[in-house]
Amino acid sequence: MSDTLIRSYRFRAEREAQWQDLERLVSHAEASGARALAPGELQRLPVLYRATVSSLSVARAISLDASLLAYLENLATRAYFLVYGTRISPAHAIGRFFSHELPATVRASRHHILASALVMGLGVALGWLLTASDMDWFYTFVDGWITGGRDPSAATAYLRGTLFDAGDWKDELVAFASFLFTHNAAIGILCFALGAAFGIPVVYLLFVNGLTLGAMCALFDSRGLGTEMLGWLAIHGTTELFAIVLCGAAGFLLADGMVRPGRRTRLAALAARGRPAAVLVLGAVAMLLVAALLEGLGRQLVQETWLRFAIGGAMLVLWLVAFTFGGRERRDVPA
Repeated sequence: MSDTLIRSYRFRAEREAQWQDLERLVSHAEASGARALAPGELQRLPVLYRATVSSLSVARAISLDASLLAYLENLATRAYFLVYGTRISPAHAIGRFFSHELPATVRASRHHILASALVMGLGVALGWLLTASDMDWFYTFVDGWITGGRDPSAATAYLRGTLFDAGDWKDELVAFASFLFTHNAAIGILCFALGAAFGIPVVYLLFVNGLTLGAMCALFDSRGLGTEMLGWLAIHGTTELFAIVLCGAAGFLLADGMVRPGRRTRLAALAARGRPAAVLVLGAVAMLLVAALLEGLGRQLVQETWLRFAIGGAMLVLWLVAFTFGGRERRDVPA
């Protein structure tokens, strides 16, 4: 028998009982979950893990046989994930994201969110003012495929009907909601993706979206339907526009890393900004899904203007409260 095999045999004989005990605990936890372990077993687990890691270190140093090294490496790896790994269910992870990580990131990114809202707000104001002064501007700011016949050539009765007539909603509204979610999510993700281009495309996208919205509002206001239009918009718009603003803020976060990298390289600064930016976009996509449901269903089923304002206002308050107070027990994510 070779010296290596003799050393391996003696080494195993002295320590094998600990390894077997650790393997039993790890196998039991993998099969039934860590909560299935008794309190005494949970206390022994890190002790046995450290002893096994120590055995692995010694085995490597004295060059024991390969099969023993492979066994110890496998056991140490399995025990590591049990001792140090975070094991949470997908439902818990999703709940944690929306209740803690997203609100904390929104608060930490408040300056970028305000900048995004300001750019879009300026677009809305300019689109409204120019279109109100000359309706020809409407065709400059609003693409024909968006209007659905709602343009300056339409009769006032028709415009009013688009705000209150549900029509054949049973066949069309669910598909419309799906389209709106896909369209708005694509715009939001584009704002995020183009942030690395120093934020210039993000400013353009936000401003153009504002111009379109302002022009549409000006058209309806010119026919005495301004309040009805805003109510029609409010039921989903407080959620949808908030989500688009968050996407714009995500783009500005990336742009901030490119413009002000500090002592880091631009690539490192971009990577550091990438995680909070991605959190904002994921949260915005979820909000756009809610907005699409409100747009395609609730807006058509709720016919009273005051109730539309109430629903839109309630949604805005809900988002503000959630983002202001959510996850306060943890330290906010740094901007």
